[in-house]
This record gives sequence, structure tokens and C-alpha cells, in this order.
Amino acid sequence: MLANSLEGLKVIDFTQVMAGPTCTLCMADLGADVVKVEAPTGDLSRALSPWVHGEGVPFLALNRNKRSIVLDLKQPVHRQVALRLIAEADVVVESFRPGVMARFGLDYATVSADNPRLIYCSVSAYGQCGAGKDLPGVDGVLQAVSGLMSVTGQPDGEPCKVPVPVVDLVTGSFATISILAALADRQRTGLGQHVEASMFASAIALQHVAFASYFADGHVPVPQGNAAPYSTPNEALRCADGWIMVAAYHPARWQALCTAIGAPELASDPRFADNKSRLQHREALLRLLEARMLAHARGFWLEQFAAVDIICGPINDYAEVAQSVPFVEAALTETLLHPVAGALTMPRSVIGAVGERPRARRAAPTLGQHTREVLVDLGMPPANIEAVIAADSPTN
Repeated sequence: MLANSLEGLKVIDFTQVMAGPTCTLCMADLGADVVKVEAPTGDLSRALSPWVHGEGVPFLALNRNKRSIVLDLKQPVHRQVALRLIAEADVVVESFRPGVMARFGLDYATVSADNPRLIYCSVSAYGQCGAGKDLPGVDGVLQAVSGLMSVTGQPDGEPCKVPVPVVDLVTGSFATISILAALADRQRTGLGQHVEASMFASAIALQHVAFASYFADGHVPVPQGNAAPYSTPNEALRCADGWIMVAAYHPARWQALCTAIGAPELASDPRFADNKSRLQHREALLRLLEARMLAHARGFWLEQFAAVDIICGPINDYAEVAQSVPFVEAALTETLLHPVAGALTMPRSVIGAVGERPRARRAAPTLGQHTREVLVDLGMPPANIEAVIAADSPTN
């Protein structure tokens, strides 16, 4: 069962907001015991909108299955606790700027001396080396500097970012892949290693094909709205009551599309004979297609196209997605009970074997919810535990 494949793995999570927490979420969903180390002020995403009874939904979404412990790493007594956690860990994930963990004495070179089996993953904006390593970065800024915003939006429109934190999420995914690869390597060698995930490099990897195309022909891409730059028809087409996305650039599907819309002559038009010709005359092609499609509602066209195996789908809003057959049949949500926010409907993990959907073991933790529990797990005497917790007090 993939849902339990990392059971017994101990992960110490020094990350916040979205990129690092996405990585540790993947491991927690796979059964790892993830201890999230938070400053007394908490993960920054706790303060991000929207809120349910004061609990930030972005935090709730990315921190299920984790335990929270509060440590102020500026305090020596708390750094000692961090060192003890790391000494017993299999994996550490941190997202401070390069050099910060070294100032705390928690960097890989230091902690691996006592725990040579440790996998240590550093998540940062621009990587651990180079001139930009000290620069801060967030998803929107990385979308800008990586070129992603230069190709997003409408032609001649203002720069437009992807509204979901796509760079954060892909960076967290790449971090997870690196950690799993390092764990596999440890099975052979018995040794851990220092791996990393850079938001900038991940954003470039997200545009792998687009950059490969640029290096091949030197053409700097520009925004094309909802159209794919490499094929047509492969874009959103307007119907009488909305839009559908159509991918009919394969020769057989292109001919089937022409017949389905009642314009078989388009298939033999030299302007549209093959994909290269259609790309050269894309604007004229779209005018001709939409002139036909505006005659009927999208439900009509979806039925017609499905009958001849044209790849297509409606452009749904979130309410329509949540009610759609694929969404419901895949059981992509679950309800978690949070001690403050109450019953929460959240997207489920999609990591699993065929027919398997791992269920969350617990909702995202409240700030420091498991501090005492984690310290007990470390075998600390009660008096020491009380001293650590007392050091968290705002008066200290």
C-alpha cells in the first residue's frame, strides 16, 4: 500500500508557506511522521486568507498529517531540542535562505556528523550556490523572473500570473522526488546526502518544452491566450452559451472536427491542410470554427465531438468541477475535523496505487499542538519539557 510506504520514516520540517510544506505533505500522506517546527509566531501561511474561525485555509490545506512543535531557534535551549530531533530523524527539510541554518548550527555539514544517514533537503528561491542564493523569492516573483508570466495571458495584454501557486507546488514536488531518490540511494550505501530544490530551477523545468523550443529556433514566445503554441486547433472555442477546450490537431481528429461542425471543406482547404499550415493561418481558422460553433450550446457540441472521439471538455468553474462526474467518481475530497476550524472539506491526496486513495490521519495542527507530545517522544524528563515550553512564553 503506497499510503503506508513511508511509515516509520521520521521527518523534521523547518519549512513554511507552500513550497516546502508541499514536499513534507507528500511524505506525510505516504505515512511518514512529519514534525513541523514552527516559530512562536507560526507558519506565515496561518495568516493567509481565507480563514475559518481564525485558521488560515492555505495552512490547513498543506499541513494535514503533520505534528506541530513550537521552537524559537534563536534560543539555545530550543536549538538543543532541534538538534535532538534531527539526530533521530531520517529526513530534514528546510526553506530558510542559504546560510541561516548554519548560523543556528543546524546545517547539513554540522548535523550529518552525528547522523550520517540523514537526508537533508534545502528548498530555496534561487538555489544554494551562485550570486542569487541570498535573494528572497515568492511564487509570483518566481513566475515573473522565470519567464512564465511572459507567456501567460492574452496577446498584447498586461502580464498575467497563474493564480494558483504553481511554482511553489512544482518545487515541493521536485523536492519530494529528490528525497525519495536519496532514500533509495541510502538503501545501497547506508549514507544520507544534501539535496535541494530551487524555485527558479523548478519554474524553468515546468517550462521544459517551451525552453527547448526556444533553444531550437530562437523564437521568443509571447502570450497566446488559451491557445497551445505548437498546434491548432488546440484552444478554447466559443459556443452559444460558453466555451469548450478542443484538441483536434491530430490529422484524423482534424477531419472529424470539420465533419462534426458541418464544414468538411475546411479539411481540404490548403490553408489548413496540416498543423504547420493551420498555425500560419490560425486567426482565420478560429473565425471559421467559431462561426459554426456559435450556432449551438456547448452541451450539443460536447456530445457531437465525443461521438467522433475528439478530445475536448467544458471550461468549468470550481462549482462545476466539484459537481462533475470525474471529480465525484474519483472521490477527490474528504472531510477532516479540526479542533478550531471544525469540519473541513479538503482535497485528498492523489498519491496512491490503482483503486487506492490514502485518507488523512489527522487535520493540520494548531500552533504547537504537539510540542509536549514530541518532547515526550524524545525521552525528555518532565522538568526539561516544562523548561522548554516555558521558554516559548512571550515574557521570555
